[in-house]
Amino acid sequence: MRTNEQRLVEIRTRLEAELSPVSLQVDDESHMHVGHEGAKGGLGHFRVLVVSDKFQGQSPIKRHRLVYQAMGDLMQTDIHALTIEAFTPDEF
Repeated sequence: MRTNEQRLVEIRTRLEAELSPVSLQVDDESHMHVGHEGAKGGLGHFRVLVVSDKFQGQSPIKRHRLVYQAMGDLMQTDIHALTIEAFTPDEF
């Protein structure tokens, strides 16, 4: 099983590859969920702030879907919860 530090790197790598962000912040919030059901299984809680031209003309739901698509199998193997903030450069 990966450490949360390794998960952060993998999340960042996947978002960079899929969305070519102009700004990206990935935070591990797992420590805030100790005792939570998802934390018991060793999965992490993360927050991402992504600024990408690929969000232009996309609804918030479609933006989130693009982020989840980039995460792929991590949503089953490494991530219990993912908080997403997704903006275009003009919005940010």
